[in-house]
Amino acid sequence: MLRKTKIVATLGPASSDQKVLENMIRAGVDLVRMNFSHGTAEDHMKRAELVRAAATAVGRTVGILADLQGPKIRVRKFENDKIILNRGDTFILDAGLDGLGNQERVGLDYKDLPKDVSKGSVLLLNDGLLEFHVTAVNDLEVVCKVVRGGVLSNNKGINRKGGGLTAPALTDKDKEDIKTAALIKADYLAVSFPRSGDDMRLARLLMQAAGGNSMLMAKIERAEAIPALADIIDASDAIMVARGDLAVEVGDAAVPGLQKRMIKMARAKNRLVITATQMMESMITNPIPTRAEVSDVANAVLDGTDAVMLSAETAVGDYPVETIEAMARICLKAEREADDSIEVKRASSSKLTRVDQAVAMSALYAASHYKIKAIVALTQSGSSALWMSRANAGVPIFALTPVQETLTKVTLFSGVHPIDFHSGAKEQSEELRNAEETLRKLGLVEEGDMLVMTAGEAVGKSGHTNTMKIICVGDYDEI
Repeated sequence: MLRKTKIVATLGPASSDQKVLENMIRAGVDLVRMNFSHGTAEDHMKRAELVRAAATAVGRTVGILADLQGPKIRVRKFENDKIILNRGDTFILDAGLDGLGNQERVGLDYKDLPKDVSKGSVLLLNDGLLEFHVTAVNDLEVVCKVVRGGVLSNNKGINRKGGGLTAPALTDKDKEDIKTAALIKADYLAVSFPRSGDDMRLARLLMQAAGGNSMLMAKIERAEAIPALADIIDASDAIMVARGDLAVEVGDAAVPGLQKRMIKMARAKNRLVITATQMMESMITNPIPTRAEVSDVANAVLDGTDAVMLSAETAVGDYPVETIEAMARICLKAEREADDSIEVKRASSSKLTRVDQAVAMSALYAASHYKIKAIVALTQSGSSALWMSRANAGVPIFALTPVQETLTKVTLFSGVHPIDFHSGAKEQSEELRNAEETLRKLGLVEEGDMLVMTAGEAVGKSGHTNTMKIICVGDYDEI
C-alpha cells in the first residue's frame, strides 16, 4: 500500500551523514526541512547537495523546504549559561544590556520589547515553561515578577500571552536567506511568524526578485495570525500548523481545535498543510513512540493533513531512521480508517473555475465509483495533481512529468507520487501509451488494471489538461 500522508524530516547533526540520510529516505522521508536558524549560506548549499545526492542514490524524489528563522524574540546569554528563578523573584529583561546576564537581569535580542508590553502583560519564556508578569516598564527595562519559575538558559524564546509583539515577520537575515533559498532551488520557503497576508506577499516578491520559484508556506504560530487566517492562506501556497509557539501564545487547550480548523480551511482553499511540533518527541531518546504520540500523528492524518513533520527527532535524535519508520507505519494504519468518499463528495460541491479542475474532479468521481487501480496525471506544472490531492478518492495518484521542479514539489501533495517521465511523444495517444508502459515497468500496475488518465491535447504544454480517459492496462485499443 502506497502511503498518502507525506513525511517531512528536519536536517541536523543526527542526519548530516549521507548514509544515514539515505536510510531515512528509504524509511519514508518525502521532504527535507533545512532550518535556516542555523548555518551559513555555504552550509545550506552543501546540505542541499547532500539531500539530492542521497535521493539519487536511493532512487527516490525528495523535496527541500527552506525554513526561515524569523524575528529573534529571545533573551541573550548568561555569565554561567543559565540561572534558576523561583516564584516571587524579580527579574529584569533589559534591552539596553550588551553584556552577559546574571541572576537579576538579562539582555534581549529583540530591542523593542519595552515598547510592546506594559504593566500587567504576561510573558512566557522557554516554550511557556516560565511565566513572568510585567510589573513595570522603565525606559529599556521590563521589570517582571516570576509567577512560574525554573531554569532559564541562553537564547531562550519569549512570547507574549495573547500575542501583541510587533516584530516584523521578515528580518534582514531572512531577506538574505531568501536569496540563498532561491539559489539552492528550494521547493518550499517557510515564513516564520507571519501576521497577515501582506507578510507572505512580501516574501513572494522577494523570492521572485531573487529569481526563485519556491512555493510559499506560512507558519501559523502567532496569536495575531488566527483572525487573519483566510488572508494568510490566500496569499500562500501552503501553511504549517506550528504548534509550539502557537500553543504558548493562545494556550495549549486551543491548539487541537485550531489544528482541525486550519487543515479544513487550507484544503478548502486548495492549499497544502503540514502539521508539526513534538509529534514523536519521546523518540529523541527512545526507540519507540508513546501511545499519545501515535494518536497525535494518526489524528493529524484523519484531519486531512498533507504531511506530518519531525524536528528534533531527526535533527538531533538518537533514532532518526526508526522514528521515520514508526511515523510511516502510523500514517498507513490511520489512512485505512479515513473515509475518502466524504472528501470526494465535499470536493464535488466546490465551484470549478478552470478546465483542469473539471477534468480532475471527473477523474476523482470516476475513481470513487468504478474499480480503478490508480489515477495517472500527465502534468507539466502539477496543478491538476494538486487539485486531485485535495480530495483523494482512495487510490494513488501518479504524477508523471519531465519537469524536475514539478517532480520535487509534488513530494508534499497528499496521495501524489512523482514519476520522472520523458515521453518524447508528439500525439496524446502515444503519450498515454508510453505512460502506461512506464508504470508497468516500475511494477506499479499490471495487465488488466483499470486506470484513469488525465492529460492535455497540447502535449508538453503547461496548463492544458483537458482530457480524461479510462483505460485497461494492456488493451491498447482503449487508448
